[in-house]
Amino acid sequence: MNSSEQIGKAAFGLFSGDNGENPFPLFAQMRATGSVIPIPFPMGETDRQAWMVTRMEEAMQVLKDHTRFTVDLNAVDGNSDIRQTFSVDADPSAPPVFFNGKSMLSVDDPDHRRLRRLVSKAFTPRYMESLRPRVQEIADELLDRVQDQGEMDLVKDYAYPLPINVICDMLGVPRADRAQIQVWSDAIARGLGLGRREPGVAEHMRAFGEYTAQLVADKRQHPADDLISQLIAIEEEGDRLSEDELLSMITLLIFAGHETTSNLIATGTLMLLDHPEQLEKLKADLSLVPSAVEELLRFNGPATIAGPRMDTEDIELAGQPIKKGDVVIPVLKSANRDERHFTQPEELDITRTMHRHLAFGHGIHMCLGAPLARVEGDIAFTTLLRRMPNLRLRIPCESVTWHFTLSSQGLAALPVAF
Repeated sequence: MNSSEQIGKAAFGLFSGDNGENPFPLFAQMRATGSVIPIPFPMGETDRQAWMVTRMEEAMQVLKDHTRFTVDLNAVDGNSDIRQTFSVDADPSAPPVFFNGKSMLSVDDPDHRRLRRLVSKAFTPRYMESLRPRVQEIADELLDRVQDQGEMDLVKDYAYPLPINVICDMLGVPRADRAQIQVWSDAIARGLGLGRREPGVAEHMRAFGEYTAQLVADKRQHPADDLISQLIAIEEEGDRLSEDELLSMITLLIFAGHETTSNLIATGTLMLLDHPEQLEKLKADLSLVPSAVEELLRFNGPATIAGPRMDTEDIELAGQPIKKGDVVIPVLKSANRDERHFTQPEELDITRTMHRHLAFGHGIHMCLGAPLARVEGDIAFTTLLRRMPNLRLRIPCESVTWHFTLSSQGLAALPVAF
């Protein structure tokens, strides 16, 4: 086994959730080895090859070119092994969810353009800005609950409930149901990795789909001023949104609308606590928070990889021949520390000027909720540091427990005192 294959095998261990170590030294090794490196195919013996894309330029090329690198696993013949690897076997009678239904994650244009256009009106930067008072209210309510205690679990008490309440308010999900949604979301996020599925994940997905189908049925009878009611109205106009697409869309918005932003707030806070000189600089000038949010997204953003792509033709990428039907996986966290694009990329610098990072992806599949995540991050960090300027860890930084699964990286808990 050559060095490239050894590094690829180590990378697979990380992305499958088998390895919980700090990934960034491995990402640096991957970039030093090449822009495109082979990894073991996630489901074992097959003629198909999988590749990790480690650098910014090539990652952008893959993410932008949805003709040659498709997210649609039906786009290439003979792909049963691919579907087995990157989807969850579900009972055909179960309602669809974003992971096994027809969501924006799994289709390219023209379907992607149609689906995205239907929800994009609710995700404009202007509308996101209009949510600031409500996001601020939620942030303050959460900190009010713990302020007198002098300590909290930042994940459970702040980073998780803030974005889930925002997205559920937007969609019209009843407050009483949000704790159950957290259970399903955690099971999906923690239970899936490349070529790995924990027992019970399919059952959680079925329950999530059944809940969403019932919620949609209720909204049909009692429409309200919320996004689910708007999407139902669009579906009932016909030819624009099918029932499967509607359910996949809503489950995607619920899941993606809070899981990654929760990781941004929790991981970003840990990164600041682990870089006290940057934290002091930020506390001294909270107008730097938007810049700090971008740097935290670059330095250690929520998504480790972008969704796997399948090659629709034989091509060459960074000098590496890639065959039709091969799987190509852009590693966002590696590209965001690419030495060719960033000065001192391994350093956290909240005043860094940068043209772009890939934390939200790139191309047509760039994260729809990026403007919302930025508003939430801005308010979450500003409010936290303004109200709790003496924020500090209650455990050693090396004792913090990480989850490396699916496409994201998150904290199990973050005990802090203030």
